[in-house]
Amino acid sequence: MNRVCVGPVPAVGLSRRAFLHRFGLGLGGLALADLLPAAGSGAAVEPVGAGQGGLVAAPDGGLLGGQLHHPARAKRVIYLFMAGGPSQLETFDYKPLLNERNGQELPASVRMGQRLTGMSGNQASLPMAGSAFKFNQHGQAGAWVSELLPHTAGVVDDLCIVRSMYTEAINHDPAITFLQTGSQLSGRPSIGAWVHYGLGSDNANLPAFVVLITPGKVDQPLYARLWGSGFLPSGHQGIQFRSGREAVLYLSNPDGIAPASRRLLLDRLRELHEHAAATLGDAEIDARIGQYEMAYRMQTSVPEVMDVSTEPDPVFERYGPDARKPGSFAANCLLARRLAERGVKFIQLYHQGWDQHGNLPNGIRVQCRETDQASAALVADLKERGLLEDTLVIWGGEFGRTNYSQGKLTATDYGRDHHPRCFSIWMAGGGVKPGLVYGATDEFGYNVAEDGVHVHDFQATLLHLLGVDHERLTYFYQGRRFRLTDVHGRVVRALLT
Repeated sequence: MNRVCVGPVPAVGLSRRAFLHRFGLGLGGLALADLLPAAGSGAAVEPVGAGQGGLVAAPDGGLLGGQLHHPARAKRVIYLFMAGGPSQLETFDYKPLLNERNGQELPASVRMGQRLTGMSGNQASLPMAGSAFKFNQHGQAGAWVSELLPHTAGVVDDLCIVRSMYTEAINHDPAITFLQTGSQLSGRPSIGAWVHYGLGSDNANLPAFVVLITPGKVDQPLYARLWGSGFLPSGHQGIQFRSGREAVLYLSNPDGIAPASRRLLLDRLRELHEHAAATLGDAEIDARIGQYEMAYRMQTSVPEVMDVSTEPDPVFERYGPDARKPGSFAANCLLARRLAERGVKFIQLYHQGWDQHGNLPNGIRVQCRETDQASAALVADLKERGLLEDTLVIWGGEFGRTNYSQGKLTATDYGRDHHPRCFSIWMAGGGVKPGLVYGATDEFGYNVAEDGVHVHDFQATLLHLLGVDHERLTYFYQGRRFRLTDVHGRVVRALLT
């Protein structure tokens, strides 16, 4: 039987006073929404026992109440999102024919009239561009990996590389929104919000859904709605942890406010909210109570998890020279491992800068140098600690890049436009087959040739690994039942162990 959470009761027949009361509480909720972490859609969860790092486990089973649709292979997800669209032709999809035909026109029989972006659609010529980088085979399966990714090549037997991903969106905003929410239109819940809604939290002192962003990268913008809760209760949104003095904005007490005073304030505020909830019957008020209480507990738990000073030197060396630099991708990968150890269910890392329409050889060299070692280190570190078996790690962007050059092709320089028809991602742990290379593109690297994986197929498979049937995790909103995969999507069972 489908488990469906029905949305809040419509405000029918409310008095003017009750309407203004509800509206006022809603404004307060909006002010807090970006400051306070995800709690369940109900009241705060009480701690029930000691856990990692002195924290406590939370008996919050989400909508499913711990009763999964089928046995889960993964308990948590770490999603390394390479925003901007990394080129598959410079990373995992080796196409020697492009090098042989470098500079020749893309055959019409390969393009088949498919749409192009406005950035290259008006070019008089579409010259095919071979990769400037060498590829070699690695691991027992002989997977082709670029010389740009030597550390990733070193853990390739732990990876499941999918070379046949495809999407429907051709520009950044709809494409990244599609991958992160299941729709090209903004307003839908993010993957992490769906996971928290369905599965709840494993730690009462930390959010179930945490976001880490590499700062200082100039590229396509990232919007908070990519980790938002959409029409789900606001407690399911992702919480961004930042580098610097305050990991979560406005979490600490103001100067002169003692913890005991803060506790007294929250107790009185809870009483007022409980009175309002009993009067108005608005479930969002209960969520707000839970968020206040979570914020209070996070005053201790967040500094503890963010303090990496206890990590030994060999750990920093494994993640690379940037690992001691707060906010760097390497430092965020190390934090992701620490969050996973403490029961955070969905950890999203964003690394921008992969949108290389020109100067691709130099640009992608920098991007890979910033991410390669730390990504591989995360996989190896999780495996060494016995966490990879039930942690699903994902690496990839919102689409791929064209096999032809955008702009002028020279002996040392070229660019690649957006390409939704095919791109590569990899996954590790959490029930996916290690050492597998799945799917293939044609010899020109332009179209999927076999075993295509649509964005909704990927999302359905991710939920399946967490023990969730993507067709049964739904939310009733505006007259219909919504789900992450919209109205289609299939589990790609060939990827599963």
